[in-house]
Amino acid sequence: MDREHASAAPPDERRRLPRTDALLADPRLVSAAERLGRGLVKDVVARVQERARAGEVPVADVAEHAVAALPATAAGLRPVLNATGVLLHTNLGRAPLSAAAREAVLAAAGTTDVELDLATGGRSRRGRSALEALLRHVPEAEAAHVVNNGAAALALAATALAQGREIVVSRGELVEIGDGFRLPDLLVSTGARLREVGTTNRTTPEDYAAALGPDTGFVLKVHPSNFRVTGFTREAGVTELARLGVPVVADIGSGLLAPEPALPDEPDAATWLRAGASLVTASGDKLLGGPQCGLLLGRAGLVERMARHPLARALRVDKLTLAALEATVRGPATPTRTALHADPARLRERAERLAEQLRAQGLDSRAVGTRAVVGGGGAPGVTLPSAAVSLPAAYAARLRRADPAVLARVEDGRCLLDLRALPEDADGVLAAVVRRSGPGPDGES
Repeated sequence: MDREHASAAPPDERRRLPRTDALLADPRLVSAAERLGRGLVKDVVARVQERARAGEVPVADVAEHAVAALPATAAGLRPVLNATGVLLHTNLGRAPLSAAAREAVLAAAGTTDVELDLATGGRSRRGRSALEALLRHVPEAEAAHVVNNGAAALALAATALAQGREIVVSRGELVEIGDGFRLPDLLVSTGARLREVGTTNRTTPEDYAAALGPDTGFVLKVHPSNFRVTGFTREAGVTELARLGVPVVADIGSGLLAPEPALPDEPDAATWLRAGASLVTASGDKLLGGPQCGLLLGRAGLVERMARHPLARALRVDKLTLAALEATVRGPATPTRTALHADPARLRERAERLAEQLRAQGLDSRAVGTRAVVGGGGAPGVTLPSAAVSLPAAYAARLRRADPAVLARVEDGRCLLDLRALPEDADGVLAAVVRRSGPGPDGES
């Protein structure tokens, strides 16, 4: 009887698991291999096969699950909706590019005239149209150069203008720029020597003047963009430093090319150049709203010395960055600028509408007022009125694992989806992701 029962037992479904080559012959996976690469698709298939062997996926549905598991691109970076209320979130790549910049990157992705004069067939200056765009927007600058980030811009200036010489800088401006990188370490690594003047809270023009000598390469003015010193303070302005008779290199950090009414205390390149700075360095992926790059704007002689220095070759940017930068400068308002100038009343309307939609689905959601920040090491102490959709705290982890991922913040035991850094056309996607995330196993919504 037992022998008869054993012979009647159904076969193990896992023995019918399709072979890898058979799965890869599926037209959908063939098409995916052409787009993503055979190796990547094969790895996805192998992972789904392992899940089927573990009983997590029905054997008959392996191909369907493999197709569903394919990534959107061959790169590992995943799109994230920024609902943190931090406009320039460093861990999310800071400034999101405008539609104009993304289109420019796509156009430049093939072969392009990045360093070629099509009229003559000869070599031309690399990224000349991007440099021209910068100079049109900052006419106070005689010349411009672009490197791969803001720290690189300052490193190139220190190497080309002060290697083996002294950089005179206030003690109160020797900042840490993030992730443990400190400005004095960066400057000393170039072969320059630091001549620190003043104190943490007070440095006068006379302090700088007393330190000048035949070994002075330049005076460095650094905007402390990620902290504030208040109380009994004194700093020397660019105009005062320009009277000392030596080059003044001014690092504005945030990347504003011109004054921004919403951030009156943030320095900009045009204003500091008019005040007498010989050279201004800045980041392109902060308030400018462009790609990661470092900008150098100022006197033609100084910029040319840096552009011709051997280190400039190691720090140069590629055609995609140049294309995105030019489109950012020439094009319409960037997502960063749009977020910075978002109407608080409109943000509240969006939050109310989203919360109402989610409540209709049975979710614990409500609209709340919040405060957003600039982030990216810019505008310390400045907050911006905003609005958010408030959900149970458990949603924060679920939304990070969603597709697309959503990064929120947890505050007072609630998950807040701050809308200031999110474009309005993303509201529908955000609502759908929240609905798919659903209540947890304990039934908490």
